[in-house]
Amino acid sequence: MKLSDEMLTTIFSLQRQLAVGIEEASAAEWKLNEQYGETAETIVELEELQNARERLTMPYSRLHTLLLRILEFQPLAPAAMLNLLAQTLEQGELAIDAVAASVREIKSNWDLT
Repeated sequence: MKLSDEMLTTIFSLQRQLAVGIEEASAAEWKLNEQYGETAETIVELEELQNARERLTMPYSRLHTLLLRILEFQPLAPAAMLNLLAQTLEQGELAIDAVAASVREIKSNWDLT
């Protein structure tokens, strides 16, 4: 089964959103560390930002790998791979929203612009 243009657009759009989220979390972590250092007050937020970045990196990497494997299996990609792709898309979308809220909160709490 060939992936539709709509599905490819969805995958690439999600990868872009994940990339932006990874960049935002990384930048916030760097700014927090640069402005306030690694102290007892900042350590929890620095770890949270690192975890946020990792939480987005996993679905980004999984999407990349799955898409490549599915394309290599064409025209008959296994149903299990297609199901895993659907799950990864869903998990990635949920992670983006959660991480974005977390990064916004930390940036606001520490006045990081």
